[in-house]
Amino acid sequence: LSLKAFTIAGALLWGGAILFVGLVNLLRPGYGLDFLQLTSSVYPWFHVSHTIGSVVIGTIDGFADGAVGSLIFALLYNGFAGR
Repeated sequence: LSLKAFTIAGALLWGGAILFVGLVNLLRPGYGLDFLQLTSSVYPWFHVSHTIGSVVIGTIDGFADGAVGSLIFALLYNGFAGR
């Protein structure tokens, strides 16, 4: 696996998921509430406060976490695949 491509893809996927759910939650406060509460329990700076600032912080946390998690996954995969 390409480390760069997989890391970027993971960051965009996870950060984008938090961004999407957070933005829809601003419009419909009940939407994705359990997901956002679970996410806020993992990321210390992210709180479900129904503000755009909170959505931005959650998105940044998601991008960083998605990048690190995807990079570790790709490194492990390449290691076990013998690359």
